[in-house]
Amino acid sequence: MSEEKTRLHLVPVRQKDAKEFIAAWHRHHKPPLGAVFAVGVADETGVLRAVAMAGRPVARHFDDGQTLEVTRTATDGVRNANSLLYGAAWRAAKALGYTRLITYTQEGETGASLRAAGWTVVAQRRPRPGWNCASRPRTAQGTENVMRTLWEAPPGEAKALHVAHGPR
Repeated sequence: MSEEKTRLHLVPVRQKDAKEFIAAWHRHHKPPLGAVFAVGVADETGVLRAVAMAGRPVARHFDDGQTLEVTRTATDGVRNANSLLYGAAWRAAKALGYTRLITYTQEGETGASLRAAGWTVVAQRRPRPGWNCASRPRTAQGTENVMRTLWEAPPGEAKALHVAHGPR
């Protein structure tokens, strides 16, 4: 039996709809609370097949006003949707004036979609026991004690423009 390729294209998606999609399809995370933007992928019939949300970096030392983080992607399993989303998220971030886009994968995730979109590994992060401490109580999210890989979108035009025009 031959597998017919699904034709995919980018579509705008509201945060509310992106969050609902993530809640239904993401394997281990809830939707993020907010985002700077969301983007979707639909098939030739207009059915939403994947979403990505990008927002301020979760790690405060990356929150420099020039960096965004892809905080979540989710697909219904359609091939190549994540690569399409990562490329679109970087183009959108650059168009908004950002000079860096990052994301993380968890141990056991290959990062194939990120490599296909031209992203590179920046660092390996050791597992954390969690974020709860006496001064800042936090509820466990189910991602404690998991090694993570930090990825960065390919440098390009946005960084060169930033340097040429000086600090913003």
